[in-house]
Amino acid sequence: MDYIPYNSRNDLHKSKYGAVKENENIVFKVVMPRNLQCSAVYLVIKSDSGEYEYRSMSWLSMQGDSEEWWALGYTVGKADIYFYHFEYDTPWGRMTIRHNGDCLGTLTMGTQDWQLTVYGKDFNTPDWFKGGILYQIFPDRFYFSGCDKKDIPEGRILRNDRDNEPYWKPTPEGKVLNNDYFQGDLKGIEEKLPYIKSFGVTCIYLNPIFEAQSNHRYDTANYEKIDPLLGTEKDFVSLCKSAEKLGISIILDGVFSHTGDDSIYFNKYGRYDSVGAYQSKESPYYKWYKFIDYPEKYHSWWGISILPEVIEESPDFIEYIAGKNGIARKWLSLGARGWRLDVADELPDAFLDEFRKAVKSEKSDALILGEVWEDASNKFSYGQRRRYFGGRQLDSVMNYPFAEAIISFIRSGVVEGFSDKILTITENYPKCCIDVLMNHIGTHDTMRIITGLAGESCEYRDRSWQSSKKLTAAQYEKGVRLVKLASVIQFTLPGVPCIYYGDEAGMEGYKDPFNRFCYPWGKENKELIKHYTALGKMRGECDCFREGEYRTLSEMLGCLAFVRKGKKDSVLVIVNRNEHEIDYYLPEEWHNSIAVFGGNMKGGRVSLNALDAIVLKKEN
Repeated sequence: MDYIPYNSRNDLHKSKYGAVKENENIVFKVVMPRNLQCSAVYLVIKSDSGEYEYRSMSWLSMQGDSEEWWALGYTVGKADIYFYHFEYDTPWGRMTIRHNGDCLGTLTMGTQDWQLTVYGKDFNTPDWFKGGILYQIFPDRFYFSGCDKKDIPEGRILRNDRDNEPYWKPTPEGKVLNNDYFQGDLKGIEEKLPYIKSFGVTCIYLNPIFEAQSNHRYDTANYEKIDPLLGTEKDFVSLCKSAEKLGISIILDGVFSHTGDDSIYFNKYGRYDSVGAYQSKESPYYKWYKFIDYPEKYHSWWGISILPEVIEESPDFIEYIAGKNGIARKWLSLGARGWRLDVADELPDAFLDEFRKAVKSEKSDALILGEVWEDASNKFSYGQRRRYFGGRQLDSVMNYPFAEAIISFIRSGVVEGFSDKILTITENYPKCCIDVLMNHIGTHDTMRIITGLAGESCEYRDRSWQSSKKLTAAQYEKGVRLVKLASVIQFTLPGVPCIYYGDEAGMEGYKDPFNRFCYPWGKENKELIKHYTALGKMRGECDCFREGEYRTLSEMLGCLAFVRKGKKDSVLVIVNRNEHEIDYYLPEEWHNSIAVFGGNMKGGRVSLNALDAIVLKKEN
């Protein structure tokens, strides 16, 4: 390896790990070979939209006879993304220290700047969410209370064959209608709250519950009304109150980049008494939409005609959603504790700024999670760098980078590189955002985790193939073991783990709609249920899962070990992905720890069976 003059993840080189608050002071240090005869070293830094500035570093001290330290105290500016590297003068000219996609500086081959995230000094995230467990529910497929359904819109097919797959075959016109409903409802969720609580769940995330003409309800028809198949506003209030008594909060799915074409706002088919944007340019909603050739041609989400795009910067739309009497505040006032924003990276800054003001004005500790699939700290979309984490937009995001790291390791068995994926996020995100990350390994948009880990790839496979393909008995058995390993990592990494309904019961399935079957009440995988119950108990017993730091201990030969260090306690997580037993020799400081999950301790080592894991705990 090349000589390493700077490591951004080592406090010997950067006094504060990760993101920093605006106007905070950091000490940067580089260590240089004496034989380079450095006469000057510079920190070269710029804000995302600014120009590089050069700051001279001071000679600090010798390290042995062959190395010397240079240092600089630097006070960062306003909240923004900053990029920096180092330059140094020698008798042979000026040279540069950069890195090659990791945190380690190099004197020869580096090509990239380091990132420094600076966030608002008053930015904080809801304490109540930290250290908890999230449970995601696709409402139509969870539980049917048996209550009579009233005022059902025309065109819906009500189904009672809950063991069968959703309808997915296109009509002769090539359309998939998504108009079959299995009648899951809010009363059903309320009835099953004790079951949800048994896993230690502290918050439920509901996929859309507002009136819509598709069973997924991402084609909103009326933001002001609960879908009649799910129940009433009264049922929603009752659910929130019952959940609160059990220490469970409710967050809602906000779909604000588009509406349905069959809605009171667009009203393409004349279902509603309102005058929709499709019907008249005099409609109060006309300014919301992007018409190309009125009324038949309009911009729609990803070209899907039933999802006409909204002009989110429209003052009328912002007022409707984020105004004093807007949608954001209404549902918070009725009991919700926060919002998950669908396709947050497609919502402009003007909308996100006002949305946060509305949410935090109604409930100062309400949670705002955004759907962003990449590193959200430096996300670039719609021609500009996004500023989710400055303190004026999102609290945190759905954590797809962690999910990809976990799934890749557990599916392939290759652990090398795992920690770099984790540390990239923890280095780039503000600490308060990290503590409330939504750490999922499966959602309504992805394969069921057991299928993703043990099944064949569905890449380039059509729905017909996905429908017919099930796990063999052997694949399913191994899949259960792999899900256990993946969930141990998921439940112990920084952030808040999220269980997608039914993953804890062993549900399988490829992509939409095969990942959206009905929950198999009475047919659950008891082994996984027991496992998730134990994971929930473990999280409740360890304080370090709230805000503890992450440190990789080792990652090699199919075995991962990392530490979470909190104020009161710490845990050591060891995961054996190998198909054979291993012994892991513990650092001396962990010899007197206790196992709070799995494993077998023998003095200064633990024995782990094939595809097994252990979590050790010690008081600090």
